[in-house]
Order: sequence, then C-alpha cells, then structure tokens
Amino acid sequence: MPMWNRRWRPFAQSSRRSSETGAPVSVSSDTTPARITGAPGISLRMRGMLTAWLFISPTVAGFMVFFLGPLIAVIFYSATEWNMLSQSATFVGWSNYEDALTRNPDFWHVMRNSVIFAIGLVPMNIALALALAMALYRPFRGVVFFRTIFFAPVVTSAVAWAIVWKFLLQGEAGAVNQILALVGIDGPNWLREPNWAMFAVIVTRVIKMVGLNMILYIAALQAIPRDFEEAARLEGASSGQIFRMVIWPNLAPATLIIVVITMIGSFKVFDHIYLMTGGGPENGTLVLAFYIYQQAFEFFNIGYASALAIIMFCIVLVLTVLQILMRRRGSL
Repeated sequence: MPMWNRRWRPFAQSSRRSSETGAPVSVSSDTTPARITGAPGISLRMRGMLTAWLFISPTVAGFMVFFLGPLIAVIFYSATEWNMLSQSATFVGWSNYEDALTRNPDFWHVMRNSVIFAIGLVPMNIALALALAMALYRPFRGVVFFRTIFFAPVVTSAVAWAIVWKFLLQGEAGAVNQILALVGIDGPNWLREPNWAMFAVIVTRVIKMVGLNMILYIAALQAIPRDFEEAARLEGASSGQIFRMVIWPNLAPATLIIVVITMIGSFKVFDHIYLMTGGGPENGTLVLAFYIYQQAFEFFNIGYASALAIIMFCIVLVLTVLQILMRRRGSL
C-alpha cells in the first residue's frame, strides 16, 4: 500500500458514507468507557461491602467455630454437672464457681503456683530479651547467625524441647549436674525437689521463648530514629542516660505487647509442666492450665474444669486491660 494511502486511511475511514443512504457517517471521538453496571438494586458501596465480607468470611468462620463456639459451650458447661459417660447435664448454677473459690483449697494453691510462675517468667524473659536485642539490633559481622541461634528454640517442638531438658536436668546422671560437678558444685535433683522444680521449669521456658521477644525488641529498636541518640550524645548524655531517657520511652508500645503476650503465655503453660514434672513434686508445679486438664480429662469433672477455664479467662482479661490502661496513663 502506498505511503500516502496508509497515512490518510484513518481520515478516509472517518469520512465513510453509508452504503444505504449515501449520507456521511460521523465517527464519535468520545472515548469515555461505558459504565459498568452491577446487579439491579445493589449500589457500588453495597457491592464493596459484600466483596469485603466474602474475603474475610473464612476468618470469621474460623473464629465462630474454633473460638466463639467453644467459649459459649464452656460457659454452658460451667453451670452444669456434666456426665461424659451418659452425656447428660444437670444444671447447678454457680455451684462450680463456689467450689473453686470458697470450698476447694487446692484452687488457691494452684493459683499461688500460677502467680509464682508468672512473676518468675515475665520479668526474666523481658530482661533477657531486651539485653539480647540491645546487643544484636545493630548490624555487625555474624549478627544474623546469633539472631538465628537465639530464635531457633522458638520454632523448636515444645514436646522435644521439654523431653530433652527433662534428661538434662536429671539428678547425678543429668548433663547440667555433671557440668556443675566439674567446678565442685553438687547440683540438686532439679525436677524432683519442690524448692527447685518450679525454678527449673521457668528457666527452660524462658530459654525457649526469649527469642520471640528479642525479635520484637529488635524491630522496635531499629524503628527509633538515630537522630535522637546522636542529639543526646552531642548534649553529653551517657549511655545509661540515653537508654533511660531516649530508648526506653520509645520501647513502651513494644514492651506493652511483649508483657501482655508473655503474661498470657505464662498462665497458659501446659506442655512443660505435663512433660517435665506432671505437676509435682508435691504439687509444687501444679499450675492452673494443667489443673484444668486434670479435672477435665483425668477426674472427668467437666463442669468444674469449665468453671476453672472461665476463671482463668477472666483473670487474663483483667490483667491485660489493666496493663493497657497503665500504658495509656504513662505508668508503663
């Protein structure tokens, strides 16, 4: 095709005449896209809401089935005396709660152990995690290796971890006592003596979970602008003053999250107690989560165990709300 023909072909097409009437056909230059219409009677906003609910429906279904449904069932069971063999329930009202709070002395012994476990675990975990984060948040040669080493226990199987530490903490045959014997220290039977069993379980739990809090603190430290620290050093502030006046206030939001999740985890601890001590010796490590398991699946007191679960839920909820309020008032 000649060059002039190709060049003027669009004009020729736009001036094309109708084959029927001979009148020129005008070609519209309006390039506005046609409006997309949806189902009749449904607005664009409604379609967006339906699409959003469609995307979150798997999460909502999982929440309903695996959290809200069991929670409602536990609340119902806590007001009954449930017989697992006959699958029959007798309504007893607040009786299970009264048994736990006023009639059963074992409950308060269990609560004492749970509080001791939480008081021992939470500060130790947070202090160690912060120390590791302060040492590892700046880039240097091999920092990734050390971060991996300290985080590896977090993703290790809790069952394998507890079993290994159970062998390490045995009496004379345990590796820990053998190492102590090399320096002239006669170590105790860590998991069989009431004065040491709780301490041993707390330490093994801290070692396993400290890596998670370390990573959270590292992320929070790296988010602090370096200008703050450099300005403080120009003003003559020491390292301690920089930490107290610059770094620690900026870590407050991360610290709140870490304290909440660590405290909740301390009240929910089950695997370490079950595999390492079984609640012993002399019920010295019998904490609330393991006590609930005993009442439900060893003694088959489903109603009483459900009431204990609701009590634990309320305790954790109250402590979490108190910590959030303290943070908002600047006390944490």
